[in-house]
Amino acid sequence: MATSDAGGRGQGQPTAEPPLVAIVDDDASVRNSTRRLIQSFGYRAEAFAAGKEFLASPVAARTACLVLDVRMPDMDGLEVQRQLTARHLHVPVVFISGRASDDEERRARAAGAVDFLRKPLAAATFLEVLQKALSRGAQHEHDA
Repeated sequence: MATSDAGGRGQGQPTAEPPLVAIVDDDASVRNSTRRLIQSFGYRAEAFAAGKEFLASPVAARTACLVLDVRMPDMDGLEVQRQLTARHLHVPVVFISGRASDDEERRARAAGAVDFLRKPLAAATFLEVLQKALSRGAQHEHDA
């Protein structure tokens, strides 16, 4: 199904399926625009409105990178990050937020977040951070 290789291999080699990036954000417009942006970079993307929905889905175990809002009703992004760790799912996390506190950013980074971006996202910066996160995830798989 994949027609291009986001990894940049030369022509003539079979194309691997692009990495799956999951988005969890309670704001539908942010969730959908982030999904489209990720797809425009050549990656697969799945979007979820809530952390519980993501964690209950089979996508959680296949996710190469998680783009996660900090402040959401029911379960905030920091709790989603803790749940992933408790389940031994080593998913690189990129937090995004429009109104997070410095303390929330500090806690997210201390728990291993790859980066913490403020909304609105600048496409070039977001792509750079996604590539860093995906590289970190691939290195973890290689080391495992």
